[in-house]
Amino acid sequence: MPGIVVVGAQWGDEGKGKATDQLGDRVDYTVRYSGGNNAGHTLVVGGERYALHLLPSGILNPNSVPVIGNGVVIDLDVLFDEIDGLAARGVDAAKNLLVSANAHLITPYHQTIDKVSERFLGKRKIGTTGRGVGPAYSDKVNRLGIRVQDLFDEQLLREKVEAALWQKNHLLVKVYNQRAIDPDQITERLLGHVDRLRPMVTDISRVLIDALDADKVVLFEGAQAHHLDVDHGTYPYVTSSNPIAAGACTGAGVGPTRIDRVIGIAKAYTTRVGEGPFPTELLDADGDKIRADGAEFGTTTGRKRRCGWYDALVVDAAASTNAFTDIFLTKLDILSGWPKIPVCVAYDVDGERHDRLPMTQTDFARAVPVYELQDGWSEDISGARTFADLPKTCQAYVRRLEELSGARISGIGVGPGREQVVMLHDLL
Repeated sequence: MPGIVVVGAQWGDEGKGKATDQLGDRVDYTVRYSGGNNAGHTLVVGGERYALHLLPSGILNPNSVPVIGNGVVIDLDVLFDEIDGLAARGVDAAKNLLVSANAHLITPYHQTIDKVSERFLGKRKIGTTGRGVGPAYSDKVNRLGIRVQDLFDEQLLREKVEAALWQKNHLLVKVYNQRAIDPDQITERLLGHVDRLRPMVTDISRVLIDALDADKVVLFEGAQAHHLDVDHGTYPYVTSSNPIAAGACTGAGVGPTRIDRVIGIAKAYTTRVGEGPFPTELLDADGDKIRADGAEFGTTTGRKRRCGWYDALVVDAAASTNAFTDIFLTKLDILSGWPKIPVCVAYDVDGERHDRLPMTQTDFARAVPVYELQDGWSEDISGARTFADLPKTCQAYVRRLEELSGARISGIGVGPGREQVVMLHDLL
């Protein structure tokens, strides 16, 4: 049975949980393999909304084992707050949750560094959420990180916290004019989670390899999206991890030959949160309308999302690098009522046409979209359940996006509810 990766094809917030829902009870394991609680996804089940930040979207599926892989950075306070919040609504998120012993932890000093350094950057700020994700990944690469398994060796934990803070306290006091952080306070706070965390911790790589060997269906979901990938995104306005499909292998500990399908998630228009280039961004009433109709506000931060028309070059780049086998198109219903819908099919960069994403960020930042106008539709499509239910012009819009992406569109979201979908091909 397959290993399936779900990847955002734009700049995040595409609605990855929507595609995950369509796999339903056929998924045996749902694995979060990258990012931290700087990301968020919203699920609507039975009219109820669930906002998740660290837990995999499959947490609401009682038949699927939720997994947090080694590629995730974990704020334990946030994790247990999220678990407790779901428990208050009748969802036992802790019952089957598995956490990698190799996952790194976000500590209060990571959050402090994140916030003060972003303020220090001023106009050059990245647009970080201030959750400490970037500094935690920096410590991981610098070999100063605290891993989940370190919590079970108190002496080692104390030594690691002291080593990390020896460096950071110099920075906080001498550069940022902040108070030094007490390593004992940090250590005690982390140790306070040990008893609750211990039953969840395991060798995730071994668990998932055994599951795939036993013909189980394993779904891998990354946070954010392709164009926020630290290597392949719009650097430096990116996250600190690898949400691309290849990141599932390093972030969960499975080999690339175990991945059978890669599903790209794309909105029927484009959004972005934070700084960075965005060629099709609408800084007018049209952008305001899309934001209002699509409720485009960040799940994690509540920040307004920047909104613009569909950019075929952005999705094409993601489809190529991630080798999408399928695309799930979300929020198509938000475009109802537009007489004409522009689709970006190329860029003009200093008078030169680009039919693919420019190689350099300098050119990308100067890119002017070349639009192709598609006929719109006036009908409410939220009740559509088959492709034939969609207006002809709506069908033509979908087919044109499919042609431009180079991958088949297998599912379409036509509303926030998990049942509000049109399926063209099975995702499994």
